[in-house]
Order: sequence, then structure tokens, then C-alpha cells
Amino acid sequence: MKPNPPILALAVGAFGIGVTEFAPMGMLPVIAGDLGVSIPVAGLLISAYAIGVMLGAPLLTLTTGRMPRRTLLIGLMAIFTLGNLLAAVSTSYGMLLAARLITSLNHGAFFGIGAIVAAGLVPKNKQAGAVAAMFMGLTIANVVGVPLATWAGDQIGWRTSFWGIAALGVVAMIALRLTLPRVAAPAGGNALAELKVLGRGPVLAALALAVIGSSAMFTVFTYITPILQEETGASIGFVTAMLVTYGVGLTVGNWLGGKFADRSLDGTLIVTLGALATLLVAFAFAMPFAGISAVLIFLWGVASFALVPPLQMRVMAAASDAPNLASAVNIGAFNLGNAIGAALGGAVIGSGLGFPAVALAGGGASAAGLVVLLMMIRGSPARPVPPLQSRT
Repeated sequence: MKPNPPILALAVGAFGIGVTEFAPMGMLPVIAGDLGVSIPVAGLLISAYAIGVMLGAPLLTLTTGRMPRRTLLIGLMAIFTLGNLLAAVSTSYGMLLAARLITSLNHGAFFGIGAIVAAGLVPKNKQAGAVAAMFMGLTIANVVGVPLATWAGDQIGWRTSFWGIAALGVVAMIALRLTLPRVAAPAGGNALAELKVLGRGPVLAALALAVIGSSAMFTVFTYITPILQEETGASIGFVTAMLVTYGVGLTVGNWLGGKFADRSLDGTLIVTLGALATLLVAFAFAMPFAGISAVLIFLWGVASFALVPPLQMRVMAAASDAPNLASAVNIGAFNLGNAIGAALGGAVIGSGLGFPAVALAGGGASAAGLVVLLMMIRGSPARPVPPLQSRT
């Protein structure tokens, strides 16, 4: 696709959201030390953000249905900017926790509505590419933004990172205002009918699988910085390099997941969940070895995001007559998994079992997801998949 300024503006917003979601994971030791809390308690900042996404996604999607799309997207980025400004001036753990909750409220609605807007800006045969271009901002955030924020947090202070993220929000708001055409709210729509669709058994099962798959990733990734520092003996430079490596793995995995899911949706999920479980168990034993850990972190990134396209497709297939709400709620489901994973990893650390046990817990979560998937396949016939894929 040729450069499309409105879609690039949406990608800038996606980039900022990706940085603010994942950057605190690389700054947990710095934040914990500065605010006088333990690593597991600091990890609840990740859980708070994820829970806010889970609650904000359906709430804002359903209550803003009549608002013009450009106005709504700019307003969502204003919430993002306000939350990060509050984080930048936080003087206590409670204040930072509240800031993370405020910041998270825009996440699901921005991605869910932004994807639909992006698809509407191009001809029908290019809609999937438009959605992918927007979500590329999220992927690039893990390659560039998160490692940079982690480095700045360690060298200059974690509040500096949040000031920078807030500036990204301002840039996104300006870009959206200057480039995005006026897009009216969709005509019609019935919130009650969409909610009923989400109550179907196949939809709930698909959302549950998204929660489990995401929790497997975040059980370990939430604590990747202290794991590398304490188990591998890594410097902040090596940690930053590993975050970049993980981000590259996410990018590769996103592409592979979409490519192979078109051939076999459930087959891709089976292979990926099995690979993720195997890699995390291997990482538990390889933590002391920097070289082996680097390879496993890359492959772990590939497996983690290869899950996203097929999981999203499963939900979209099960709730094809409520695509707006389903798209937002599925993002909330991923983030509920983030919260559960962060809490699980924190509980393992708090119990004194050590960081290798955190990786084993993540592998166990992935194995549980594989069992759930096999039960779903056995208990229900295959469903058609809608042509438009959206990624979180």
C-alpha cells in the first residue's frame, strides 16, 4: 500500500499505546525501588492496566456509538495523554496505579474503532492491509519504543519515560486532527443485540482461549527485566537488546500467525501453543546462559504473537454479527490474560519459588490453553472465518 496519512496517524496512536502498555515491564525494578514497593507489588501496575482495558473496551465502545469517529479517536488519545501525564508526576504507588487505570481506558476502543475506520479509508480489496498497517504501530512499539523507554527509565528516571509517552499522545492527537477525514458514526446499531451475541457459548469459549493464551505470555514477560538481571546477570544494555529481540520476534510471529492461520486456523493454534509451552519450560533451565536465553527469547516472541491472528479470527468467526463490540471485547480478553499472567508470576515470586518457576508457570498456562483448544475442537464443528482480520 502507498503511504496513507490518516492510517499513519492511527499507527502513531497505536505506537504510543503499545509503548505505554509494555514499557513498565522493563522498568519494574526502577519503579519498585523508587516507590519503595516489592517487584510483585509493582507488577500489579501491569494487572491494573490490563483490567482497565478489559472494562474500558466494551464500556466506551457501547457508550460512544453515536459520536463522529474522528472526534472519538482524538478524545480517546486525550484520555491516553492525561493518564500518562498523571503517571509522569506521580509521587506515590497509589497515584501511579490510578494513572495506569486512567491510561488503559482508551486502549480497547481505540484499536477496535480505529481498525474499522482504517478499513473504511481504502478500497475493499485493501482493507486487510490498512488494518495491518495501523497495527504495525503496536509491533514497532515493541521493537523501538519499549527498549528506548526502558533505557531512559534506567538512565534518566522512569517518570521521564512517561513524559515522553505523553508527548506521543499529543503528536497522535494533532496527526489525527490534521489527516483523518470526518467519519460519521455508523447508522443503526443495537447495543443490546451485540451484548446478546457475546453471550453465546462459542463466543465465550473463544474469548476464554484468548485469555489463557495471553496469560501464558505475560506470566513471564511482566518480569523479564528482573529475570535477566538476577538469573542471567545481565546489564541494562543486554536487557534492552533482549527487549528489541523479543519485539522482532513478535513482528515475525504476527506475520507467520496470519499466514498459517489462513491455511489451518486450529492447526496453527495447536502448534503455537505447544511451541510456547516448550520454549518457556526450556527458558526456565536456560536462564543462567545469556546466549541460549537470547535465542529462546526471540523464539518465545515469535510463538507469543503467532497466537494473536488465529485467536482473533476465532472470536470474529463466533461473533460475526457483532464485529465492533467483539473486536473491542477480544482486546479486553487479551488484557485480562495479561492481568492474570502478571498476577500469577507475582504470586510465584512472592512464594519464594524463584524466577525459573515463573517460566514453568507460563509454560503450564500455555499447556492449559492447548488442552482447552483440543476440547473446543472436539466439541464443536468448524465455523467459517470472516475475511477481515484484526489484530491486537
